[in-house]
Amino acid sequence: QVQLVESGGGLVQAGGSLRLSCAASRSIFSLVTMGWYRQAPGQQRELVARVTSAGSTNYADSVKGRFTISRDNAKNTVYLQMNTLKPEDTAVYYCNARVRDSYGREYNYWGPGTQVTVSS
Repeated sequence: QVQLVESGGGLVQAGGSLRLSCAASRSIFSLVTMGWYRQAPGQQRELVARVTSAGSTNYADSVKGRFTISRDNAKNTVYLQMNTLKPEDTAVYYCNARVRDSYGREYNYWGPGTQVTVSS
């Protein structure tokens, strides 16, 4: 199992920046992926950015060039640097960890979420 705790959310004006952090309760070195998802009111949860154990990243088209995901294996932490924020980035942001067990089965774990609000 993995416990995840997000931090760094808040209120920011359009054009501003925030950095989200996700601290994991165990080593993230071998996790299949770690990522950030977001869910706006009345919307489905969507992928924002993801990083694999090999360090490959992928981003939603809407955040490419503005957001950067990174990981610090020594601190068991994943970050999401968000620049040039827009009002449409307003959502609850969730950290996700995908774990594979010794039988090859994969599981998703989620943090409780952190609110990001971008004012126009």
